[in-house]
Amino acid sequence: MNSGSSARSMPIKKTGINKMRELILTIDKEYKGKVVTADEAISTIKNGSRIFIGSGCGEPRHLIHALVGNRNMNDIMIFQMLAHTLADYLDYPSFLERFVVNLFFVPIKMQQAAFEGKVDYIPTYLSQLPQLFRSKQICIETVLIQISPPDRFGIASLGVSVDVTLEAVKSAKTVIAQINPRMPRTHGDGFLHVSDIDYLVPYEEELIVLDQETVEEEIAGRIAQYVSELIDDGNTLQVGYGHMPYALLKYFGNKNDLGIHTHMISDAFIPLMQKGIITNKYKNFMTDRAVATFCMGSRIAYDYIDNNIQFYFGTADWVNTPGIIGRNDNFRSISSALEVDLTGQVCSDSVGRQFFSGTGDQANFIRGATLSKGGLSIIALPSTAKGGKVSRIVANLSAGAGVATLRTDANFVVTEFGIAQLKGKSISQRVIELSQIAHPDFRASLIDEAKKNHYIFPDQLPPLAEDLIFIEEYKSRMALKSGKSMLVRPLLPSDEIAYRNFFYSLQKETIYMRFFHTVAIFSRKMAQDHWAAMDYRKNISLIGIVQDKGNKEIVAIGTYAEMEEKCAEVAFVVREDFQNQGIAGYIFKELERVASANGFDSFHATIFPENTGMIHLCRKNYPDAKVVRKGDECEVRMNFHKKNVPPEGSPPK
Repeated sequence: MNSGSSARSMPIKKTGINKMRELILTIDKEYKGKVVTADEAISTIKNGSRIFIGSGCGEPRHLIHALVGNRNMNDIMIFQMLAHTLADYLDYPSFLERFVVNLFFVPIKMQQAAFEGKVDYIPTYLSQLPQLFRSKQICIETVLIQISPPDRFGIASLGVSVDVTLEAVKSAKTVIAQINPRMPRTHGDGFLHVSDIDYLVPYEEELIVLDQETVEEEIAGRIAQYVSELIDDGNTLQVGYGHMPYALLKYFGNKNDLGIHTHMISDAFIPLMQKGIITNKYKNFMTDRAVATFCMGSRIAYDYIDNNIQFYFGTADWVNTPGIIGRNDNFRSISSALEVDLTGQVCSDSVGRQFFSGTGDQANFIRGATLSKGGLSIIALPSTAKGGKVSRIVANLSAGAGVATLRTDANFVVTEFGIAQLKGKSISQRVIELSQIAHPDFRASLIDEAKKNHYIFPDQLPPLAEDLIFIEEYKSRMALKSGKSMLVRPLLPSDEIAYRNFFYSLQKETIYMRFFHTVAIFSRKMAQDHWAAMDYRKNISLIGIVQDKGNKEIVAIGTYAEMEEKCAEVAFVVREDFQNQGIAGYIFKELERVASANGFDSFHATIFPENTGMIHLCRKNYPDAKVVRKGDECEVRMNFHKKNVPPEGSPPK
C-alpha cells in the first residue's frame, strides 16, 4: 500500500451564518445539554485517557485543535488510522510530552516522525481493528468524531469515514461529535442516533482534501494498457490506496458496466460513474451499489456521494473481509507496492526500515480475489524509483522491509514493461517472469543475483535488455470455430515451460513435418537457444494461446528468421486438435504483417512434398507463390501483398 498523497484544507465554503445559527438552535432545543463548545467538550477528558480520533478526511479538525490547545491535557494516548492534522503539531513545544500518538497507517506527513520515533505505528489489518476495540485489546475511553447534521429523527451520518470509526464509537465510554454541515450524508452502516453521543459541537469547516501526487503519465498509461488486458466488461474492481492505482482508472474508459467493491472511494471513480462506465448493475453481490468503507478526495467526491443511494459505506470488518469480497464473481483486486522480490514477496508498507504507509487490507483483497469465482489479483507498480536509479523488482527485499503479500498469494504483477503471472509458477519461472518486466537496465543483474541465490539454473540467459513495448503492436486475437478466442503474441522467455509442453503435445508426424527429422527431446537448452536468437525484428516467433479453464496453453507457433535481405524463412506448426480452424492461415497473415513492418517483402519456406496442406496454404495466401521441387524438398517463395502496410507506430528495421 503506497500512501502517495497528502492532505490540505480547502477554503471554507460557508453554509451561511443564519443557517448555522438555526442549526445550533434546533439541535440545542432537541438535545438540551448536549450542545457545547469544543473547549467545553474537551475539558471533560481526564488525564491519562485513551482517545480515538476519526480518521482520514473525516477527522474533526476543530476538536483536534481544541484538544491540543488545552494545556491541561497530559499523558493522553491517541489512536488514529489516517492522521493529518496532528502532523502539524509534532514540532510544537511540549506536544510529544503531553501526547502519545499511535497510528494504524503512516501517511506522508507522518513518515519522518515515525522513522524518528516521535509517533508509533501499530501494524494491523484495518478489518481486524473493530475486533481489537470490541475485545478491549485496544481500550478506548473517548472518541472524537465528525458527523453530518442529524435529520428530523435524530439520525446523523459518519459520512466519509465509516471504516473502523463506528466500532470505536460503540466501544468508547464518551463520544464527542463535531457536527459539520459540510460532511456528506452517506448510506450504509455509518448512521448514528444523537442519543448515542454525549457531546455535540456544531462547527462548520471544509473537510480534509486529498492531494494526489502526480505520476508520470507515460508510465501510468503503459501500466494501464497491461492492467486493462486483465479486466473484462462487467468485472467488479477493488482499487488499492495509492497514487498509481487511482491514476490507472482514467484509462478504463473503454470498459463497460464495471462494479466497485473497494476500501476507499476517491475522485478518480466519479467520472467513470458519470459516464456510465461504472454501473454496478452486473454485480452478483450488492447489485447496483458501489461498496466502500471510507472516502478521501475533494469536494468533487464529497458532493457526489452525498445522499447517493448508489454507494454503500460499510464497516472495515465487513467490506474488507476475504469471505465477503469473494462473494463478488469476476473480482479484480488492483493494488500497488514499493518492492516485489523475484520469488513474489510484496512489500507495500515500508522502504527498508522506514514505515511508508500501512498494512491496510491488501492481503485480504488479494485473498478475496482468490475466493471469487473468476477472480484474480494484480499488483501494479512502476519498474523503478528515484528517477530510474533503483529497481522496484528486486532480488531480495530491502533490509527491514515488511511482507504485505506472501509469495503464495501473489498472482499478477504489472509494470510498464509487461505482465508477470506468478500463481502456480515455480521460483525459477517467477524469476524469469519478473525479470522480464523489470526495467531493461536491471534485467541482467537480477538474473545474476538469482543465480547467486540458487533460484535458477546457472546457464539461464537474461531477457533482452531492451524496451519491447513495440511488440504490443504484434498482438491480436482470433475467434475460433469452437467458440473460444485465441491470443496471438510474440514468444517470451517466460513461455519456456509452456513452449516445451506444446512440443511434447505434438504427434511424431507433425514434428517430422516441421523439423524434417524426428525430435524426441526438446530440452530447456533448445528452448533457450530458440528465444535467445530472437530480436523481434529480424527473428521472431508468434504463439497462439487458448485458455483451458485456469490454464493457458500454446496451440500454435509461427516463426520467421532473416534469410537474406528483405526475405525471411518462415515455418509454423498447429497442434493437431486445433487444426482445420483457420489458425495456420491467420498466423501466416500475422507473420507477414510483422515482417512487413520490419522491412521484409517476401517469405521463403522449405516443405516436404507430401505436406500438401502446407503447400496448399502457401498458394492460397500467395497465389503467385513459386514452388520449386529440389530433391526430397520443395522450396516456396512468396512475395508480400502490396496492400499490406506496416501498422502505425511500428519500429524501424
